[in-house]
Amino acid sequence: MTAEALWPYALEVYGRPGVEPLLLELQDTHGQCAPYLLWSLWMAASGRAADDAALRSGAELARAWQDAAIAPLRRLRRDLKTGPTAGPRPPRERLRDGVKKLELDAERMLLQMLEEASPPPGDDATPPLELLRRAARTWGGDPPADGIARLADLA
Repeated sequence: MTAEALWPYALEVYGRPGVEPLLLELQDTHGQCAPYLLWSLWMAASGRAADDAALRSGAELARAWQDAAIAPLRRLRRDLKTGPTAGPRPPRERLRDGVKKLELDAERMLLQMLEEASPPPGDDATPPLELLRRAARTWGGDPPADGIARLADLA
């Protein structure tokens, strides 16, 4: 088995100023999948051939895992957000932290699956913006063109 490359890349890009709120906006407001978008950026950065079939296959894999694991955990985490905040740390908050960790683990598993299903690195020179636009269209929804362009610039 080869060393993981996508996870460290995703953490580095996600940690850049402005990326986290932009990805969350694209996810929560425009129905995009943040790990899938990070994967498409990684595909461009590593010169992997991202034809329509590869993007569709990645989207299908991501959608299935998101529906099965990530979305239910995200809903539960968000539902646990409401409640008392005064006094000692309530059990609900500790439970929420545990669910948050599980959600992050599920996102990491998705990125591992996407990496394993990716074409090998090569010399494909698809610009990140072009690949992001194609990936967002493949995923579906109507993400704002300026949001996708900002993400490409930040990455």
